[in-house]
Amino acid sequence: MMQESGEDKMSALRVNNLKNTIKHWKYISHNIREPLNDNDYERLSNLLDHFLDMVGDDENHELIGLVDVISHMISMYDEHKKYQISSISGIKALKFLMEQNNLNQSDLPEIGSQGVVSEILSGKRKLNINQIKKLADRFHVSVETFIE
Repeated sequence: MMQESGEDKMSALRVNNLKNTIKHWKYISHNIREPLNDNDYERLSNLLDHFLDMVGDDENHELIGLVDVISHMISMYDEHKKYQISSISGIKALKFLMEQNNLNQSDLPEIGSQGVVSEILSGKRKLNINQIKKLADRFHVSVETFIE
């Protein structure tokens, strides 16, 4: 009888592990996927929190690889969202915030008169640093939101 080499045993073990993974994937695949929207993101973040509680400080825990994968998916979504937000102009952000808060031009005296606000919203005038600071305070957002 021929004896299996160590390499053959490792290969058989990998195949067996892969078969087990495939067999059980259907039970977790609906939870372990890249987030496509904020609801998916929230669900995945909650799942990560649960796994982190289980893993604790044990870097050798059997779930550490899954924690790494989920963390990566969340990071990629964060980067994508950050890029989307940074590509929005300050004026578009201001218009959005005005719409969300049911405000019109006369509701922004911190910027200036209604005429000044109109010129800013139409792109004829840029926001100055004082206006940007006041808007950031009013809407509780970063000043970067309005900087072009």
